[in-house]
Amino acid sequence: MASPNSPFIRFLFVSFLLSSNLNSIHANVFGRRIFPHFDIADVKESHDHKLQLFIIHVRRPKGLVFSLAEEWKGWYESLLKRAIAHLSLEVDHDSPVSRLVHAYRNVMVGFAARFTAREIEQLSRLAWFVHAYPDPNYDLLTTHSPEFLGLRLPSGKSSPIWDQSNMGEGIIIGVLDSGVTPGHPSFADHGMPPPPAKWKGRCDFNGSVCNNKLIGARSFVGSLDNFAGLSGPPIDQGGHGTHTASTAAGAAVDHAEAFGVGAGVASGMAPRAHLAVYQVCDKQRCAGSDILAALDAAIDDGVDVLSLSVGGRSMPFHSDPVSIGGYAAIKKGIFVSCSAGNSGPTPETLSNDAPWLLTVAASTTDRTLKATVKLGDGQEFDGETLSQKPLDFGSTMLPLVWAGDGRTPNAAMCTNGSLDVMDVKGKVVVCERGENGRTEKGNIVKSAGGAGMVLMNQQLDGYSTLADQHVLPTSHVAYDYGSKIKTYIKSTKNPTAAIVFKGTVMGAPHSPAVASFSSRGPSKVSPGILKPDITGPGVSILAAWPSPASSASFNIQSGTSMSCPHLSGVAALVKKAHPDWSAAAVKSALMTTAYATDSAGQPLVDETMLPAGFYAIGSGHVDPSKAMDPGLIYETEFDDYIPYLCGLGYTDAQMQALVHDRVSCLETKSIAESELNYPSIAVLLGGSDSGGVILTRTVTNVGDAKEEYSSEIDAPKGFEVSVEPKKLLFTELNQKQTFKITIQNKGGGSGTAEGQLRWASRKHIVRSPISIKLNE
Repeated sequence: MASPNSPFIRFLFVSFLLSSNLNSIHANVFGRRIFPHFDIADVKESHDHKLQLFIIHVRRPKGLVFSLAEEWKGWYESLLKRAIAHLSLEVDHDSPVSRLVHAYRNVMVGFAARFTAREIEQLSRLAWFVHAYPDPNYDLLTTHSPEFLGLRLPSGKSSPIWDQSNMGEGIIIGVLDSGVTPGHPSFADHGMPPPPAKWKGRCDFNGSVCNNKLIGARSFVGSLDNFAGLSGPPIDQGGHGTHTASTAAGAAVDHAEAFGVGAGVASGMAPRAHLAVYQVCDKQRCAGSDILAALDAAIDDGVDVLSLSVGGRSMPFHSDPVSIGGYAAIKKGIFVSCSAGNSGPTPETLSNDAPWLLTVAASTTDRTLKATVKLGDGQEFDGETLSQKPLDFGSTMLPLVWAGDGRTPNAAMCTNGSLDVMDVKGKVVVCERGENGRTEKGNIVKSAGGAGMVLMNQQLDGYSTLADQHVLPTSHVAYDYGSKIKTYIKSTKNPTAAIVFKGTVMGAPHSPAVASFSSRGPSKVSPGILKPDITGPGVSILAAWPSPASSASFNIQSGTSMSCPHLSGVAALVKKAHPDWSAAAVKSALMTTAYATDSAGQPLVDETMLPAGFYAIGSGHVDPSKAMDPGLIYETEFDDYIPYLCGLGYTDAQMQALVHDRVSCLETKSIAESELNYPSIAVLLGGSDSGGVILTRTVTNVGDAKEEYSSEIDAPKGFEVSVEPKKLLFTELNQKQTFKITIQNKGGGSGTAEGQLRWASRKHIVRSPISIKLNE
């Protein structure tokens, strides 16, 4: 996602913005109360009679088959008409049909419509009603990264990965975001073939804006005010959608740069893949009902990969539009990549945590946009900034002050008005993060007459810094560096400083490293599945950006919104190279070949410069080259999720809302979360439990026809891990082998312990992280 200080949109994944009064509304089906988390009693009186948008799941009558979208819409309208008449609902002279906003057919059986909370309570008594919840809001959460990922060689030539996958040619990536900038050179179609015959989508731009690169463009925004769904062309007003789409599959553009830095050839991960853009976000929000409608259309249109850089708080899967729509998509073989969120480094903050989704964390590349703070006593501290001007700013030492020496509240954080009683004219001001936006602090310093700014992290963000576009000379430095600068100020009678701009610097140490903002696991709703799944480039990513003055505008942004389309593009390459692989197979290939060491061969670190845990990196950092040939894959069949969901304790109605069919968990085998045939292993144990757990996994041979693998185990501290059998011998392709993992507590204590299982042959290493969480 884009920088949280964007002048257009604060592209941070923050809390899932449901009305605090509508977190739970009670549903009653056939006289049986099924959703204790959804209670009408919790709705304040002021909201009882207020029309608002609800997503409503309904039962599909046996034998009902519709082939056209209009047939589904007509059936839903008939349900509404009969319901309003039967229950004598007050419609304020409003036509019952006009209550309908979206009619779904692929992602769920149901619709989005405007009702009051009291009306929903009455509707819940009808036989066709299954489940309902208020429409949730989501938030919107490159020149060097193709080289960093090994897709483009330093010489500029394509790598064997791009050669093997033909850069994703023929694959359609659907991007659900804030729209797209038509005519940008990143979406030029030079040498591109026409879209494949399966493409059934459309372009809602006027004229010939769409082409063989940008093959589809539709908007689903504005449904609350425009019930006909005619929202106009999906023009990107903020830049987020343009940035993510070009990161996934943008065409190569020479001489791309942003504000004079990061110069080079800008390219998406799959530069010959086709793009279909679905606008689901405006400047303020992304509505869950609109996301469902776009996913519904994308499935019909024939996309191969879906990329969603949106998210909110962790929600039960049966009430989460992204989980619901993603479940329907993977049933059709569509790979779904989602951002993990930008609420890190606090634990249990990630979103999009369903096991059928690829949940992507964000990490750095080896490129920094360096700005060094030089103190009067000779100390130097490296920081970052996108604004590398004026170049001669560092030639003169200027007075240095800490905003926290002011007498107003929050002065240390340079909030509005906090510098009014402090003399900062012509000085470099040290401001701390927090309370307001990073670039907003610069505006306040400049308005007060300051000449420059040192932006220091709070302790929580550690060494994780970002390159923003500031209005005055600035360096964003680590917490440790900022603390030392403050110590210098307090110990010196006339402290001075200069900021020396060093531009684009390659070969940064400790790369990649997890960004502090990247949301962390474990999942709140399914802690027995290790999330996030993987990490990819998400810091200071250069990609396309709207510009009224130039058709070749680029910008640098940071967030898991940026890492998600990297994985979407890489997934497209793998899918092109292996067209017969399922979405789960592609996901397994990405996860089991990911690496957990940096450029120096040391463990990947987080914002503290200490080894990053699996709740930060998942399986590790994506390695596109190895993902092309993983050796073994962990296949998860669609029906495998049924016993997993039953194991979560879902009711029959909740199951039907998610999987569409009538499922009785009393009659279906349930499994623990850790028993799902997942590429990573997460186990929950009681802190005093000295017993063990036995898990089963099945792998499929996609390497050489004849290949033997031996197990290698790094057991989590305090645990004993064994595998049976210890060797796997394959004699043909697509052959399956099952093995058992036994995990025993040998005094592990409490907290989280981590290890790994590797299946190694002469050619392949298939790695699965092992995470054990002990509950006291």
